[in-house]
Amino acid sequence: MNRAAVILIVLITVAFFLKEADPSSVIIRGQASWYSQTDPGILLTTANMENFDDSALTCAIWDLPFNTMLKVTNLENGRSVIVRVNDRGPAKRLNRAIDLTKQAFSKIADIEKGLATVSVEII
Repeated sequence: MNRAAVILIVLITVAFFLKEADPSSVIIRGQASWYSQTDPGILLTTANMENFDDSALTCAIWDLPFNTMLKVTNLENGRSVIVRVNDRGPAKRLNRAIDLTKQAFSKIADIEKGLATVSVEII
């Protein structure tokens, strides 16, 4: 492979991973859950290699770039929280839209409930 082709592949790859999310294009509705450092299988670091902190206002979602800021609104009570994407999840088999840290979830719903129907908007 020649040098120009390698450079082109690298540039395309970097552009893909650094793309900015379009605020007008993504609105997700679905179930939000929460996760904590005490949950089985939770790692000490997030997918973007930050230390996991369940008291931070962060979240796990699959299809948005790291550091995207989201407004998550509980559709049952209207409460919302602003979170930053720093992890990947939730497990696709669970059919949930987003995992919030324990702290973030507590801002919009009762922790004991465990799940909330939410809308997710890029801000």
